[in-house]
Amino acid sequence: MATMDTRPHVEFEKNILSSEQIHLILHRLACQLIENHLNFENSIIVGIQPRGVALSKKIHSILEAKLQKTIPFGILDISLYRYDIHLKHEVTPLGENSMPFSIEKKNIILIDDVLYTGRTIRAALDALMDFGRPNDVELLVLIDRKLHRNVPIQAKYIGKVIDSIQSEKVKVYLDANNQKDRVDIIGS
Repeated sequence: MATMDTRPHVEFEKNILSSEQIHLILHRLACQLIENHLNFENSIIVGIQPRGVALSKKIHSILEAKLQKTIPFGILDISLYRYDIHLKHEVTPLGENSMPFSIEKKNIILIDDVLYTGRTIRAALDALMDFGRPNDVELLVLIDRKLHRNVPIQAKYIGKVIDSIQSEKVKVYLDANNQKDRVDIIGS
């Protein structure tokens, strides 16, 4: 006779990046961007809706402070470009697209919080093409979950690479004042 498992569903939460660590990582990433883009004459920062926007705003702010100049900044909504949108159980409202400039022949630094399957970035590349043909597109992510790609995409700028199992979730929490920034892994 088979017995039923009556153990409670246990969920764990483990912090993998503190506010201080995130602060250091963002400054390191900004310095890498400056090293490769110098004065940003032909480069644009673009945050992917929804979670890449907060991260891109922080990096954009650091870059402008370090370079003492205005750097073009855009927001990209990829909702309608996801080929797996029919698999989602919840309806995601459309986000904001803010690209008040031409990306034609520009160098785009695309920013998102977590690189997981690569589907979001694939959709972002498709969405970008509706705004023009950039010279180059580079990807910056805070967390790279390297073991779970469904499409061949890799980031050029990476805050932290982690090994995780499929059932775990990586949650990035960023606040405007940098006081409660953190990254956690949640699983069961």
